[in-house]
Amino acid sequence: MPAYIALLNWTDQGIRGYKDTAKRAEAFAAATQRVGANLLDIYWTVGPYDLVAVVEAPDDETASAALLQLGGAGNVRTTTLRAFGREEIDRIIAKAAG
Repeated sequence: MPAYIALLNWTDQGIRGYKDTAKRAEAFAAATQRVGANLLDIYWTVGPYDLVAVVEAPDDETASAALLQLGGAGNVRTTTLRAFGREEIDRIIAKAAG
């Protein structure tokens, strides 16, 4: 299943409610399930991003729906990257090599 890396930054609202961040992560996991995706992991980070989430979804539309719901709550802004696993990149390279 395709994987997506979501780089998250807290909004002003999100940082004010930092004490609820673990509960919000649980709610995000449940919301991803409802749209047909799966939150594989979430990390709280130091640096240019406050959190990093790894999501699996059957397609871009499902991943986008999950992340739109997350952003729509107003606690984070997201930047999403499509990630390729080893087998996927091997197939991509094989196609590129012709």
